[in-house]
Amino acid sequence: MTNNAKPAAAPEPLSDNDRRLAYVPPESGALGRFIDRLGPLFAWTFVASVAILMSEIVLRYVFHRPTLWAHETTIFICAMNFVFGGLYCAAKDRHIRVVLIYDFVPPRVRRVLDVVISLTCAASAGFFAYAAWLMVERAVMRPDGSFRLETTGSAWNPPTPALIKAFLLFILVVLCVQFLILAWNHATKRQKG
Repeated sequence: MTNNAKPAAAPEPLSDNDRRLAYVPPESGALGRFIDRLGPLFAWTFVASVAILMSEIVLRYVFHRPTLWAHETTIFICAMNFVFGGLYCAAKDRHIRVVLIYDFVPPRVRRVLDVVISLTCAASAGFFAYAAWLMVERAVMRPDGSFRLETTGSAWNPPTPALIKAFLLFILVVLCVQFLILAWNHATKRQKG
């Protein structure tokens, strides 16, 4: 009996740009790799929001049956994605940094700057998380202490403001942890050569 199956073609090598985009620095740790794996899931929700808006156009202008939920849903999806985007950039260590000085200093000084930048970003994320906690508290509690979710006040009236604020708080806490991991790993990594 012969095996007539053709051998699997070797995968095409990644271009330099694809390799750079797929790269998660080791300093990001396991948390950074996990966040990177969530990226495509959030990217696909942008496609879902486009599909929702396209269906809304057809329902509104072809069938004269607009929905109550399409616009608020796409705003919610996009807001969640933009909030996650900050964490995603931090996990890939691709956040904005002013490189006027950074690019001209030796690697040892760069390492110190990486630690200082990461600790500064962690502190900022921590302060923003505290501010987000205050927003979440108002968005999920009535003044008498009973639970209720803040809603949009529209005809559909979903609780998306409370959900976005809670998601923002969660992301800011994780962002703070990610920057602490980056700071620790930058501080403890060995110099090459």
